[in-house]
Amino acid sequence: MEHKILVVEDSPVVLKVLKHLLSQKPGFLPVLCTCYKEAEEQLAKHDDFYAAIVDLNLPDAENGEIVDLVLDKKLPCVVLTGNFDDKLRLSLLNKGVLDYITKDSRYSFNHVIKVIERLKKNKDIKVLVAEDSITSRHFIKHLLEQYRFQVIEAENGQEALAQLEADDEIRMLITDFNMPLVNGYELVRMLRYNSRFQDLVIIGLSAEGDSSLSAKFIKSGANDFLKKPFYHEEFHCRVVHNLEAQEMLETIRDLANLDALTKLYNRRYLFEEGEKFYRKSANAKAGASVVMLDIDHFKSKNDAYGHVVGDVLIESVAQAIKVAFPNYLASRFGGEEFCVIANCSGEELIKELNDFLQTLRELELTEAKIKLTCSIGVCGLAGKTFEEAIGIADDHLYEAKRLGRDQVVGV
Repeated sequence: MEHKILVVEDSPVVLKVLKHLLSQKPGFLPVLCTCYKEAEEQLAKHDDFYAAIVDLNLPDAENGEIVDLVLDKKLPCVVLTGNFDDKLRLSLLNKGVLDYITKDSRYSFNHVIKVIERLKKNKDIKVLVAEDSITSRHFIKHLLEQYRFQVIEAENGQEALAQLEADDEIRMLITDFNMPLVNGYELVRMLRYNSRFQDLVIIGLSAEGDSSLSAKFIKSGANDFLKKPFYHEEFHCRVVHNLEAQEMLETIRDLANLDALTKLYNRRYLFEEGEKFYRKSANAKAGASVVMLDIDHFKSKNDAYGHVVGDVLIESVAQAIKVAFPNYLASRFGGEEFCVIANCSGEELIKELNDFLQTLRELELTEAKIKLTCSIGVCGLAGKTFEEAIGIADDHLYEAKRLGRDQVVGV
């Protein structure tokens, strides 16, 4: 899906730069306007703009009228201007402008694009705001919603803890220090004692004057601390900076856990984390199954077409596995062999696996239109350890090959 970005700028050079930078980013479609009137016409014709980048001084609107036009349409708005005016900057931020950026370097243009990209990422991020003051809580919620975050509210630390326990998708907690029942400092300590919340980004807040409070919060496990009252820009910068730091950590972790060719989990991750996934699923009502898949006659195809084509075939099967089993844990076991851990019984899984085989049969891969099949072994027996289940599934895989390949064996 492409997101339309309204760009309003009278300088041809700046327009060209912004168009180039936005076009390089997948999912963005720049719509260029050189004056207020053109922007007004575009906004009247289309109601599906995602965000706007605007200059304040336009030939037919020299006093920033474009900002009011864009904000009236409820569009996130980034101001990119040639002049820095601190009073005007504060006025625009209070109006609801996302950012006020001056055209003083190449970095300025990159920063504009970064803000727009962040909007796209934020729509899938849940943030919990724990604050007993309704006024402060609603103010923080408003700031976060400007940046398209999904915001959840809690009136005290105890309620925040319950929200976090109930919702695994909350990525960030912004918590005040002085709250009833459980204060912010105690809340942070309780969360960091639980390994489940090790990746939760936590920012502490307080209006109290104790200078040691920030260090106390951070030493207890918070990622950052802000003293109230704070500026809009400082708040947004701290939120984004901490999220990006966590995302970088996740990227590094993924590099260690993912197979470089297929982007499925690697064998090391399978044996470290797969066992936990299997045990958790086995203890649940639905049960657990282990599936071993192997590409049929892969060596002969690899020898005939070369290693580059062989890699493409492995990538293609991995992609088909991702599409067919999005809710299961899939990994590359080694070579042309894959392992899938499913949180359902073996009998339920057989139909899904046969559908997968049928999909694979219909594919014609690479320019040579190579056809592929897989042999599959399944262990869905209750009471087996993870290693036992892999062994049984592997035995069934070789039985499938002995019986003629391109089939599923086991339950």
